[in-house]
Amino acid sequence: MKIRIYTMTHKKFDAPGDPMYQPLHVGRAVSGDLGYPGDDTGENISALNCYYSELTGLYWIWKNCHDVDYVGTCHYRRYLISEREQILTAPEYERLLSEYDLITTKRVALNNSYEYGFSANHNGAVLAAAGRVIGEKFPEYHAAFERLVHGRETYFGNMFVTSKERYDAYCAWLFAIFEEVARRVELENGEDAYHKRVFGFISEFLLLVWVSVQELKVCECKVGMLGEKAETRELKERLAEYFLRRDVDGAKAYFLKRRQERPDLMMEASDVTGELRLCMQVIATAGLERERYGTSILDRENRFSELMRMFAALNRAVCRAQAGEGSDDLILKPERYGFTEVAVRAAFAVFSKQP
Repeated sequence: MKIRIYTMTHKKFDAPGDPMYQPLHVGRAVSGDLGYPGDDTGENISALNCYYSELTGLYWIWKNCHDVDYVGTCHYRRYLISEREQILTAPEYERLLSEYDLITTKRVALNNSYEYGFSANHNGAVLAAAGRVIGEKFPEYHAAFERLVHGRETYFGNMFVTSKERYDAYCAWLFAIFEEVARRVELENGEDAYHKRVFGFISEFLLLVWVSVQELKVCECKVGMLGEKAETRELKERLAEYFLRRDVDGAKAYFLKRRQERPDLMMEASDVTGELRLCMQVIATAGLERERYGTSILDRENRFSELMRMFAALNRAVCRAQAGEGSDDLILKPERYGFTEVAVRAAFAVFSKQP
């Protein structure tokens, strides 16, 4: 069993020691040479990286890699990991692939439907066009697309490992959809570099559609980071400092500035721990409480880790109530848990935006 996992990258990085992981410079046709093999040789779409993101690497593998039994992709910082939270090794992949058809990330649980979240952050016309193309070219997938696009789950990162034969079949399906969508939708609409990568984002969801229709036996793994993104780590550290100072206005101003600079920080598939969204909720709640009471949650608790724990528990209680599973003490008697009526109402307001 010959396995190769391509590590997609657009910058220099410290590669894992295991030779199974091979760096692949995506978008090399439109960027400086990093010294790694790139996706701009052979049959390729490397020059379209601004729209396809790491998918230009997937396309290159599909068209140019023919000497392996199993193939997969990961990122220079993100890897599929074992329950021991260690990067999966070749023997571990061999064992898993003897039992499963495909290995990928654990599904991300979304607060709203995938369609709602995508349209709120990207050009919803592209997702809608993808649905129409699937209905026309691959009608056997359309019912699953419609069901899942209104559901609250997705895979993320375009990280998966499977047989080369199955990988090729998936890519043939995926790129046929996007090639047709590109003919129908104007992609050059003044968006910044982040928002242009629309096909890279939609493909994360389409993997779920494809896997569901194919009825594959899937092993869903945790994702480990070789070092948290510097932007994310800095944002949380700075917010923790504002919380300790009980500086609601400072936290809000800093948060909004960073969100404007890096909108991807707030994508649910990027904010895997959900802590950045919880920070946003803490800031909003503190502001509302200060207007109503003259004090806020930060006057009662200002430690970052404890705030994250408290608001995660509150949100779980709200989700249970929204699902008709009853209201527990945390909602009925929030003061016992350090919350106010305003905090509970704010949490319900967040989840009432669900379609």
